[in-house]
Amino acid sequence: MSAAPKFKNHVKVSERHGAGEWKIEKLALLALMPLGLWVLSSGFTLAGAGYEAVAAWFGNALNAGLLGLTAIVFFLFASLAWKVIIEDYVPAPSARTTLINLSNLVFLVLAAASIFFIVRVAMGSAPLPAGV
Repeated sequence: MSAAPKFKNHVKVSERHGAGEWKIEKLALLALMPLGLWVLSSGFTLAGAGYEAVAAWFGNALNAGLLGLTAIVFFLFASLAWKVIIEDYVPAPSARTTLINLSNLVFLVLAAASIFFIVRVAMGSAPLPAGV
C-alpha cells in the first residue's frame, strides 16, 4: 500500500529535495549576475595594466573578498548544474552517484584552489614558479 501523493494548489509536492536545490541554484545565479558584471568591469579596467597595478588591485581587501565570493558562488552553481545534468542523462544509479560525487569533489578542489591563489596574490606572495 503506497501513500497518496501530496498536493498544494493542485500541484504535486516534491517528495525529495529538488525544490530546495532549485532555490539554491536560483539564489546563486542571482548573486552571480552582479558579481559577473563586477568581474567583467574589473577585467576591462585592468586590461593592459602593469603588474604593480594588478597586484595593488588584488591587494585591496574588498576586491579580493568579492573575487573569492564570486569563485565560491560560481563553483556552487556549476556543481548544482552538473548534478542536474548527470541526474538527467546517466541512467544507472551507481554510476550517477559516483559521477555526482566526483563532480562535487572536482568543484570543491577548484573552489579551494581559487581561494588559495586569491589569498596568496592578495597578501603579496610571489606566484608559483613556472611549471608548478
